[in-house]
Amino acid sequence: MLNAPAMISALSPLELAGRLALAVALAVFIGLAFEEVYKREERSRPGGIRTFPLLAVSGAMLYLIEPQYALAFVVGLFALALWLHAYLRRAPPLPDATTLMIPASNMLAYLLGPIALTQAPWVAVAASVTAVLLLSTRERLHRLIQIVPQDELLTAGEFLVLVGVILPLVPSEPVTTATPLTPFHVWLAVVAICTLSYVTYLLQRYVAVRHATLLPAILGGLYSSTATTIVLSKRQHEAGAARPDLSAGIVAATAIMYVRLGVVIALFSGRLAVALAPALGILFLFGVAMAAHEWRRRKDRDSAELTVPTTNPLQVPTAVVFAAILVIISVATAWTRQTFGQAGILVLAAVVGVADIDPFVVNIAQGGVTGVSVATLSAAILIAASSNDIAKAVYAVGFGGWKSSRRPAVMLLVLALSGYAAAAIYLLG
Repeated sequence: MLNAPAMISALSPLELAGRLALAVALAVFIGLAFEEVYKREERSRPGGIRTFPLLAVSGAMLYLIEPQYALAFVVGLFALALWLHAYLRRAPPLPDATTLMIPASNMLAYLLGPIALTQAPWVAVAASVTAVLLLSTRERLHRLIQIVPQDELLTAGEFLVLVGVILPLVPSEPVTTATPLTPFHVWLAVVAICTLSYVTYLLQRYVAVRHATLLPAILGGLYSSTATTIVLSKRQHEAGAARPDLSAGIVAATAIMYVRLGVVIALFSGRLAVALAPALGILFLFGVAMAAHEWRRRKDRDSAELTVPTTNPLQVPTAVVFAAILVIISVATAWTRQTFGQAGILVLAAVVGVADIDPFVVNIAQGGVTGVSVATLSAAILIAASSNDIAKAVYAVGFGGWKSSRRPAVMLLVLALSGYAAAAIYLLG
């Protein structure tokens, strides 16, 4: 890999001119955003649409003078820092006069020259876009402290711990012969499921979309179709009558579950995802068609927006429990495969599908079952999903009552039977 001086010397005059032009253009871009925020009322503040391009050109020229150690560039950087320090000490008593954003923006403009010369163009573009977004959304970002509770910040910290601290430290070698999964595979599955659930939770809580009545139910299907079914079935019971919009939400959540399964499987096994794509796609479209039919049956009084309360899914105890369940199911699946063969895997799929199917599906997608054809693995996943549909039909009637929830329950049973039929096609094909 070439070092910075060698990279610059390898540039043709035309390429060098293009990179300098990129630095100037990006500096103008940042300058426009800077003036919009900081120079609308006070023009004397350092920086802007003229200053930033000059700083970018100065940084590039000083770097080109001596690129081996960049001494001229460093001297220029110190000179800029000293000038900004002197200005800030004498800055007038105006709002934001001493904000760190002013010197930081000037320093970034100065750095754009060498960045454009020595790095891939996307690096300079990404840095510039980030700076403009931070400048332009100043008020919105400051208002986040009033919108985002402290618990959410702690949760975000937990997410970073799960992904950035624990995952790299987990060993990637098998620790037992009872399952082919390694600790790294197990925790990677935890990270994948938690990330999908966490992103969905954030969308449900903080993204307000007008005239999107079914959106909470759709996001609920990505988060947990079972939880969404229970919540909406309870609302059916509270309404005292069958509500087509609630029925549509229940069926839509299960239809989205098939999308969720496809995404999870694709994260770990492209081959299995391709094999299952036709069946999952047809089941998804079938569920969408039934949900749309129910939605068209609603009356004006039934058109209130759905709300699906959720709890934050990203908690370390929850992640540990999921990891433990995944290991248990992996061991049970391997033992069942050795003891009862492929038929045992299918029976186990029907049993675990009544509860949480994610650990079972992830175990299969990560190669937790060896010596079994892709068709059989596909059938096992479809059987687990269909068993889960039956469980949700029971929940719908149990929490919503037969009178209010029989229609969504019947549609969930139809989806379950369709899933079993698709599994049979995989096994017999």
